[in-house]
Amino acid sequence: MASEGGRTVAHSRSTVVRLMVPSDANFMGNIFGGTILAEVDRVAFVTATRHAGANCVTASFDRVDFIAPVHVGDLAEFVATVTFVGRSAMEVWVEVRAEDLRGGPRRLVGNAYVTMVALDDDGRPRSVPGLTLSTDAERRRFQDGERRMAVRRETRATGPAAPARS
Repeated sequence: MASEGGRTVAHSRSTVVRLMVPSDANFMGNIFGGTILAEVDRVAFVTATRHAGANCVTASFDRVDFIAPVHVGDLAEFVATVTFVGRSAMEVWVEVRAEDLRGGPRRLVGNAYVTMVALDDDGRPRSVPGLTLSTDAERRRFQDGERRMAVRRETRATGPAAPARS
């Protein structure tokens, strides 16, 4: 929930930088999507835990986009930001950029939304601080996150719609 007494978006923003090595890649030298997802999950955990001040677990991944390949030798940067906060759940947006260390600009290679839930010492969901929004972009991302969270709740309760038969 948005609040004036909550933590700021900047308070919990996290960045992880990782050199991609041959054991992370397929035979073409492209980094496995699962390797990227594992790093996305880790940085989302750090960001959510910073915001909540409590242990957090992954509840869902959605809207994962692999935009461009990451190659062996690239430096991958994972930047995570809390975009929405509910009672115990938080939406964390992770952007993934890569750069060739031999030169060249950083390039956007992927992004994902991860829902994290804060847990108490008994492993039950616990409430988290609100999110103080400072900019128009933060307010817009919060509203968008609120809509996505409502869709997640509905889908979780009813299951995904069955595909249409032709």
